[in-house]
Amino acid sequence: MDGAMTSKTAAKLKSDGWTILETTGFMHLVGPLWERKVDGRYEFALATEDKHHNRRGMVQGGVMMTFADRTCGMTARYVSGKEYMATVQLDTHFVEAGQIGDILISRPRVVRATRSLIFMSTEVSVDDRCVVMANGVFKILKGPA
Repeated sequence: MDGAMTSKTAAKLKSDGWTILETTGFMHLVGPLWERKVDGRYEFALATEDKHHNRRGMVQGGVMMTFADRTCGMTARYVSGKEYMATVQLDTHFVEAGQIGDILISRPRVVRATRSLIFMSTEVSVDDRCVVMANGVFKILKGPA
């Protein structure tokens, strides 16, 4: 995606109430990630660019898995109020290919929470079509290590 398209996409996301999340490390390379809250539920967006392509020119599956993992983990943190989590398991089902230029949307939800585990689910969609379904289990940790 060229600079003009990226600016146009960013302007559209901002006008729709999205804000950029601060990221570091690996997620900084993947992003920018966008976030908003609608009717009390968190939503996340990732505008796919050329850097996200696989050998076939589609969105790399690992990008979509990373997006699902990160958005489920963040929502688990937000909902539980616990700062430190680790992904224990992430089951991902690729339903359809993503095209470069698509805006991926994730709307994670808590399936169940216990004292030590949070079970999450999300669909990653483009417009009204589901491209990925993911279910994850996140362990609540006592500290950063």
